[in-house]
Amino acid sequence: MKLFSPAISRLARLRLWSIEQWMAEPAKAQYAVWQDLLAAGQYTEFGRNHGFSHIQSLADYKTAIPLQRYEDLKPFIDRMMKGEENVLWNTPISWFAKSSGTTSERSKFIPVSEESLQDNHYKASKDVLSLYYISHPESDLLTGKGLVIGGSHQINQFNQDIQYGDLSAVILQNSPFWSNWIRTPDLAIALMDEWEEKLEKLAQSTISENVTSMAGVPTWLIVLLKRILEITGKETIKQVWPALELYMHGGVSFVPYRQQFEKLIGAPINYMEMYNASEGFFAAQDDLTQEGMLLLCDHGIFYEFMPASEWDSAHPRTIQLDEVELGKNYAPVITTNGGLWRYLLGDTIQFTSLHPFRIKVSGRIKHYINAFGEEVIVDNTDKALALACERTGAAVSDYTAAPIYFSEAGNGAHEWLLEFDREPQSLVQFVAELDAALQQINSDYEAKRYKDIALRMPEATVLPKGSFAAWLGSKGKLGGQHKVPRLNNDRTVLEEIKAFAAASIPK
Repeated sequence: MKLFSPAISRLARLRLWSIEQWMAEPAKAQYAVWQDLLAAGQYTEFGRNHGFSHIQSLADYKTAIPLQRYEDLKPFIDRMMKGEENVLWNTPISWFAKSSGTTSERSKFIPVSEESLQDNHYKASKDVLSLYYISHPESDLLTGKGLVIGGSHQINQFNQDIQYGDLSAVILQNSPFWSNWIRTPDLAIALMDEWEEKLEKLAQSTISENVTSMAGVPTWLIVLLKRILEITGKETIKQVWPALELYMHGGVSFVPYRQQFEKLIGAPINYMEMYNASEGFFAAQDDLTQEGMLLLCDHGIFYEFMPASEWDSAHPRTIQLDEVELGKNYAPVITTNGGLWRYLLGDTIQFTSLHPFRIKVSGRIKHYINAFGEEVIVDNTDKALALACERTGAAVSDYTAAPIYFSEAGNGAHEWLLEFDREPQSLVQFVAELDAALQQINSDYEAKRYKDIALRMPEATVLPKGSFAAWLGSKGKLGGQHKVPRLNNDRTVLEEIKAFAAASIPK
């Protein structure tokens, strides 16, 4: 099978010329994408309502279409789910990706056109594979199978012609037949809806496979890998799958989990971060030696970027690639070949490189703590936790945090709920290291902590193992894409999790 690898490497190099073109001229590639999207959109009801045929420039486009949130597009999407055509996109839509993104009760249904499958999701996957083979020409990645652990893959019908499921289900159902040869588990297990039973069958069925790569959200993959070690009696995953060489991760920051993965796997492998969601495949690491994911500029999505100063504006301003700066927070606004027009994604990103354009996900617009002017984002807390773990020998598996507001009893603080895979010897020391690391990373937090004037030392509660997963399960949000909100400016989620965990402890 090793003879197969040089052939794949040659194919990857053949694809490289097109990748290099849009990498060299990303603004030009983006403008061409925008023109194609506008040309397709002018034949839709949305396009006619917003005068697409009269738009001559990007400035016209931004004037004609206000920023759209899901609630703004939902009436159009509801009609599309009933079978209406030419509403948001000019080709028939028969698939919708069901997405929550958070633990909110409301689900979103994102239109998935044939164009978004072929020119975004599948094209991006091929380009990512090409980039990997170019940087690792001796790779044996495709001589084995890729373990893919997604969410609930159950396919549901709106009607005879319209179906929905989470993105991984839609991708699986529309993948070419030959993809089953290089993927595990088989479709019958991948399509299971009950998460706990599915994890067991995943573990049992993949042990004997030649797994060379893994993909999935870190939290759920850790659970699977631990179960595989229990079943096999092996000490490391490399003893189970000697040819394992790559883990492709996304959805949450990998920073707090890397140490756990390195211990579970037991030998060096490559780690590649990807940024894909129901709305599209946006970026992936092209250089595994440095932070940042290459922004995919020629894959059916047009990007705008809203500076942090505009997030609360009634008429927010957006900028283009040639105006962005390193290290600043932006909220991506996307126009897609699935019919999302100037759609506010909800994530926040920072640029780590401008030549080429590389980004990292820094959090979500709603997921931050700024109760006292400290402006703490998820990227800050992930890094601070990683440092605290490194300094105390601990390993955090999940967490959430929220402010404690000023009261007659004292000034403010941050309260943390922590679930450890490996607890520190001293929680007091761990919290002190966490606080010190956060001050080191975030100067606004450091200023508010000065002499405890605005913020005193954080408070922390350790939850029993499995508490966060059980809470998600109680809300029907177990598995795959569903994640615990890391940070909140109010205490609702934190108090709910605390109460759930307290009620679950045996009396």
